[in-house]
Amino acid sequence: MAEEGQVIAIHSVEAWKEHLEKGKQPNKLIVVDFTATWCGPCRLIGPILAEIAKKMTDVIFLKVDVDELEPLAREWDIEAMPTFLFLKEGKLVDRFLGANKDGLQKAIEKHAVAATSSAI
Repeated sequence: MAEEGQVIAIHSVEAWKEHLEKGKQPNKLIVVDFTATWCGPCRLIGPILAEIAKKMTDVIFLKVDVDELEPLAREWDIEAMPTFLFLKEGKLVDRFLGANKDGLQKAIEKHAVAATSSAI
């Protein structure tokens, strides 16, 4: 089990379901990075996502390799890498494509703030 502040690599559908279930608590944000080992932009954004995860320990960060877990990639309509999904209570609330550091950071902050403010 990974500690808070880490990007958790998902290697099985069972692990995916387990983490999705944990994220179903009210106002909990899950950010999923759909990636591939051969994807250059994915390799660039990976360490940036890890840095964001260290700072935002109240958000669950998951990483899914589309080649390793192709059924999940199909289920969530992943057509380009990297694709980031934002989930709250198990439901898709947003999606972000590409390795744009500032855009990704803003999207995460927007949804994390929304999760925090609606919990008050």
